[in-house]
Amino acid sequence: MYENITLIQGDITAQDTQAIVNAANSSLMGGGGVDGAIHRVGGPAILAECKQIVARQGRLPTGQAVITTAGNMKARYVIHTVGPVWHGGDRDEDELLRNAYRNSLQVALDNNISTVSFPSISTGAYRFPIERAARIALQTVNEFLQQHPLEEVRFVLFSASDLECYRSIVHHLSRRDV
Repeated sequence: MYENITLIQGDITAQDTQAIVNAANSSLMGGGGVDGAIHRVGGPAILAECKQIVARQGRLPTGQAVITTAGNMKARYVIHTVGPVWHGGDRDEDELLRNAYRNSLQVALDNNISTVSFPSISTGAYRFPIERAARIALQTVNEFLQQHPLEEVRFVLFSASDLECYRSIVHHLSRRDV
């Protein structure tokens, strides 16, 4: 269990996996946090493709995912997904977060991508509680990998405290799975 999942502290824009996941907003036009950093580092090619996607299908619904080039980054692709805004847990936030991870992984699989880096989706400006989000993320990714083995799914956590939280959840979940 959890053997193809890697946890690191770092900058998602510097990852050398085939794809990185962007915790995007539904407009796909960039913003703050991870989204803004990916658009800044990746350059104008990402925004140009995002504009084409929005023109074709409209705003990206929460929990869904689309793919673009990664522009100037080491990764080849960016998978954009919209995580839920936390409203206290009574607006289906858990399932929407699961969908964001599942659909991002499905987009990777559909595009023959075997290595993916994720940020901690929805835990910044969208205020999803980190412990709850980490548990959902790790369980969802692990379940997906049981059915569709990818080479590596990397969680790139911005802070040392987020990394420690994810490590603690993996340790707890691994003990439960034995």
